Amino acid sequence: MNAITRLPFLADLPEDGDEPFAIPERTQGERRRFRTIWISDIHLGTRGCNAAMLIDFLDNVDSDIIYLVGDIIDGWRLKKRFYWPASHNDVVWRLMKRAKRGTRVVYIPGNHDEMFRQFTGMNFGGVEIRRKAIHTTADGRKLLVLHGDEFDTIMLAHRWLAFVGDAAYTTLMRLNVVVNAVRQRMGLPYWSLSKMAKHKVKNAVSFISQFEEVVAHEAGARGVDGVVCGHIHNAEMREIGGVAYYNDGDWVEGCTALVEHDCGRMEVLHWADEIAKREQGDEPVRIAA
Repeated sequence: MNAITRLPFLADLPEDGDEPFAIPERTQGERRRFRTIWISDIHLGTRGCNAAMLIDFLDNVDSDIIYLVGDIIDGWRLKKRFYWPASHNDVVWRLMKRAKRGTRVVYIPGNHDEMFRQFTGMNFGGVEIRRKAIHTTADGRKLLVLHGDEFDTIMLAHRWLAFVGDAAYTTLMRLNVVVNAVRQRMGLPYWSLSKMAKHKVKNAVSFISQFEEVVAHEAGARGVDGVVCGHIHNAEMREIGGVAYYNDGDWVEGCTALVEHDCGRMEVLHWADEIAKREQGDEPVRIAA
């Protein structure tokens, strides 16, 4: 917890015009508007966090509601070594500014930011902290929103193994940063080394499938129409046993968000692809380092 108290965003949000953004906020041009946005697994406080791409996302979209579905800040990593570049602060300021402007922001902590679960039911700067939530879509469906670590058998039965896995995953994330730095210099688009590795490993694919089925089954048992979660860094939309399963992905590998349109239609946005589309449309987008 000592590392968390050192984070500069714990100060009050300054007034408009006096904002401490290292990456200036985009204020010109239209933003894509959605009814609801879900993002998770940002892992602020780690080198693997793709903060620059998330900042681009936040500067190009707007919504009535934003759900932060866990692992927003990586407390596990911050306890070992404090790492907090200006771009990570910029992400937090942008989210707090949304709340200040009237967007409903609901924060559901995950396992990496579980230290914030003790504040469940409280409100900080307009950000509501909840253990889970029920979201009603525009077309009347009830969706259970939670991080998902509750259904991770490794987390529940072998917490020590989860920490070992986290260390290996962090190493892969560092490699991912190096690979994409080289690709950027070569003029190539963003590509996830860790995501490719995950989908090449049979056991990982099997775990993802089992996780999705367990989460959907639990949601069905609670009488809701669907479930939105994060945790496994695998964006997905599919029906399992009559229950709609949605995973909003992450911002270290896939750089994805789940959105709800005004009609209730759900969509996963792959932001690297969205940037590529803009560039092909002669609207180059600069992603800060």
